[in-house]
Amino acid sequence: MLAPACLLCGSRSADGGLCAGCEASLPNLPIRRCPVCAIPQSTGETCGRCLARPPSFDRVVAALAYEFPATVLVQGLKYRGSLACARPLATALANVLDDEPYPDLVIPMPLARTRTIERGFNQAMEIARYLSIEFGIKASNAVCRRTRDTVPQISLPWKQRARNMRGAFECSVNLSGKRVAVVDDVLTTGATLNELAAVLKRQGAVEVVGWVATRTPAPGDA
Repeated sequence: MLAPACLLCGSRSADGGLCAGCEASLPNLPIRRCPVCAIPQSTGETCGRCLARPPSFDRVVAALAYEFPATVLVQGLKYRGSLACARPLATALANVLDDEPYPDLVIPMPLARTRTIERGFNQAMEIARYLSIEFGIKASNAVCRRTRDTVPQISLPWKQRARNMRGAFECSVNLSGKRVAVVDDVLTTGATLNELAAVLKRQGAVEVVGWVATRTPAPGDA
């Protein structure tokens, strides 16, 4: 049987959906980055925003910079319904999770109801499926939900994104003593993750970590 075509260049690929050349071309995040929100930071120390206003999440583990060709995979998954693009994004994320303690539960970032209906899937859940299999950890999209359809974050100035997400999530599950990983495709300002983490901690979660496939270089870049 012939190997499937690479999702980026069309040549024969390996099991992960990309050929060796395209996989090697993925933009890894710089080693020096904020240990809390994972934004590239020349000193590798906690950034000013996280020092001034510590987020509700404990830290972010991100695999790739939101740059070409990672953007092709993210946009192919999210906007063109190419579910196969979830696999290389999940693979890249799994590769940077080796030193992470396993959480008790993996939660895909809930998607607004109207967008779920429009797309027919939640891109975060597609990535979480692979991670669940890879690490043998349950992934559930039933733990929490969006309570309302918010304005898409990408359409807002980054300073307005936290306000846009207030009260956007609901969780009725007892998470007492649980360590939770929240999976998403892109992190920009961290406002969405921060709001969800606050809700999860009110339900008893002792740790909330963002597992993010791609990270924008600076707030507002994506």
